[in-house]
Amino acid sequence: MPTDNTKACPVCGKLARPDARPFCSPRCRAVDLGRWLGETYAVPGKPETAEEQDVE
Repeated sequence: MPTDNTKACPVCGKLARPDARPFCSPRCRAVDLGRWLGETYAVPGKPETAEEQDVE
């Protein structure tokens, strides 16, 4: 379990390493990036209107 000075890796839950913070390894960092790029994660926002969707 993480202590006050350490945090858990958001991908696998292991203790974060200082050189890969907030992750435990470069692999977990890449997994997290892949999730963002694959749109598994998303920042909430207001829904687009039909007019906004037509503009590109």
